[in-house]
Amino acid sequence: TDIWAFRISGSSPTINLNSGVRVTQRPGYDNQPHFSPGERVVLYTAIDSTGQADIWMYNLASGDERNVTRSAPESEYSATVMPSLGRFSAIRVEADSTQRLWSFESGGTNPEVVLTDIQPVGYHAWLDDDRLALFVLGDPATLQIASVATGTAQVVAEDIGRSLYRIPGGETVSFVQWVDRGIGWIQEYDPTTGETHQLAPLLEGNEFYAWTPGGVLIMGQGSKLFRWAPLESEAWEEIADLESAGILGITRIAVSSEGGWIAVVGEDEG
Repeated sequence: TDIWAFRISGSSPTINLNSGVRVTQRPGYDNQPHFSPGERVVLYTAIDSTGQADIWMYNLASGDERNVTRSAPESEYSATVMPSLGRFSAIRVEADSTQRLWSFESGGTNPEVVLTDIQPVGYHAWLDDDRLALFVLGDPATLQIASVATGTAQVVAEDIGRSLYRIPGGETVSFVQWVDRGIGWIQEYDPTTGETHQLAPLLEGNEFYAWTPGGVLIMGQGSKLFRWAPLESEAWEEIADLESAGILGITRIAVSSEGGWIAVVGEDEG
């Protein structure tokens, strides 16, 4: 897998294929992109030939890249800038294979455990400075709402997918609820009321999606990107075909919090 970034605009949104930036181009795993505020930097996970996973960063303006966490034997995944800024959180696989949520200063220094007693954590999304949604591995995997202040978490859904987001404009969380093998829905959970409702069906063959700041869902299928506006759409609408950019098999997607960039993970047709 590799990562590309494109400028986007409008509520549809419109993808500017001419603005494409190749964030990574090498054999192996480059995945889990996340934009830092300001739209200048993409954080992502890279796995080297030894199996070591670290957080890397790519500067969209200069094209510079560097290894951020540089840790061993620990590995880090799913970097996410924390709401209070100044630090980012990531899943760390520790030396004894314990898998917990940690935080780091922006340069990858001064690591601290965020949730000491909750593991194995696979993915996470911050709802505010204290609360976050967790994908906790297990049989089945569970959606848990955790509090940093108390160090505890509550299971609110089971048999979920790997995409978690705070829905723009509020403090609710979206997640994938599996219905049958390969069939699922993007759903919304409200931690305040405990209510859950369906937002959109998954496109076949993918479970990864992203939100624009305006509250539009984006998913990929093959080389194409699609949009869905909750309470408005009746079907996924194609907005771009990235095959001309050499991108096939789109999986993960990230949209900057300002809405000006989209990062796409896919396979290189070459």
